[in-house]
Amino acid sequence: MVEAANERVKTKEAEQGKRARYQVVWRWHFYAGLIFSPFLIILAISGGVYLFKPQIEASLYQELYYVQETKEATLTPSALVARAKEAFPESPVSSVRFYDDPQRTTEISMMKDGERISVYVNPYNGEVQGSLVNSEKLTEIFKKIHSELWVGGTFANRLVELAACWAVILLLTGLYIWWPRSRTSILGTILPRFKKKGRVFWRDMHAVPAFWLSLFIFILIATGLPWTGVMGEQINRIATSTNTGYPPYALSFRDKPESTVKTKEVADDVPWATEQLTVPTSSGGQVPISLEDVTYLAETREVNKPYTISMPEGDTGVYTIASSHTKPGDNATIHVDQYSGAILSDVRFHDYGMMAKGITIGIALHEGRLFGLPNQILGLITCLGLIGLIVSSWVMWKKRKPQRSLGAPTQVKDRKVSRAVFLIMMVMGIIMPLVGLSIIFIYFLDRFVLSKMKRLQAWYS
Repeated sequence: MVEAANERVKTKEAEQGKRARYQVVWRWHFYAGLIFSPFLIILAISGGVYLFKPQIEASLYQELYYVQETKEATLTPSALVARAKEAFPESPVSSVRFYDDPQRTTEISMMKDGERISVYVNPYNGEVQGSLVNSEKLTEIFKKIHSELWVGGTFANRLVELAACWAVILLLTGLYIWWPRSRTSILGTILPRFKKKGRVFWRDMHAVPAFWLSLFIFILIATGLPWTGVMGEQINRIATSTNTGYPPYALSFRDKPESTVKTKEVADDVPWATEQLTVPTSSGGQVPISLEDVTYLAETREVNKPYTISMPEGDTGVYTIASSHTKPGDNATIHVDQYSGAILSDVRFHDYGMMAKGITIGIALHEGRLFGLPNQILGLITCLGLIGLIVSSWVMWKKRKPQRSLGAPTQVKDRKVSRAVFLIMMVMGIIMPLVGLSIIFIYFLDRFVLSKMKRLQAWYS
């Protein structure tokens, strides 16, 4: 009898522990969703639009991007640059981009009144078909919204990163809440109960699609983190310290350059893996090689179009041949001495370490160019699915929320469970530093500010 009673007590305590853990995890999930869901909707909409950048730009800027008639022979690159300079005599040329489509114009990047512009020149007759301010392109506007919430600056970029990192926690806590405990039916777990009404229906419309989309959403978030300020820098340091980025031998065909300038600071179209690649210096001379010589080097070294040639900056600068907006295997970053034409460094996809290769493939997947239109459609479905999850969560919250109250899940009195979950959250915070800082901020805010405001506590409880 005593043993049976003890067993019942243990079972009851275990059930109470499970309910307490569920309640604590739900509480974290609720607040994270409430705070960051508006930012995630912005990211999903802007990212969904940017996925179709090639199609959108080809349609909007057709008169600039394409020629009406092609010919067998094209003008020399130097002649095309000269035509662009005639149209914008006060604007220095920073780079020239060549496409693999014979109908595409040659894109020449220039600086005008402190802004980067793209000038589109017909490669067959040298006609300047027009120009665009890069920052005013529709897709660039959505890109800025996606990365900097349009307002720009470090704070906005960190806020985007923070929202993306908390989305990972939302996924993990959501899967814990979704995980079947006693139900054996597939309804409400992997299939929604369409016949139900009210909160149960909206719960299923939130939880079931979240289960099916969780992996895709996680991949979409993870492949975007290398661009972020804090996590991206961490990833870079790990790749460098473990030699899984680009290998030392790929840096140069001669001694390691003494320059501290990074490739992303002086060149366009640079792959992620070589953005931090140190730029070597030209040997010195009087007469630089021509742009035709550089394009010849690109052809002989089998750099696939589209690629961009960035001009040397100053007397010791180099030409940089770069290609990143292609299939990952075609990535290239080549630095060329502007006087002798010597190849100073040549880094390709096959030179990357395991980590850099994985990130490069991930970035291509994130941008919708890894396997063409199916990749774009899959990304769009994921973005639309994320929006749907957030909308269904809002509806579910509004249906359960009491009037004049936030309707947050009740705070658990079991301190042991609360501390255990908090420690797990802090582990996530160590992996994602901005999350860790935000958790510490929330803890001190709740401990020393919100806890003193009884009316506020009553409202959000």
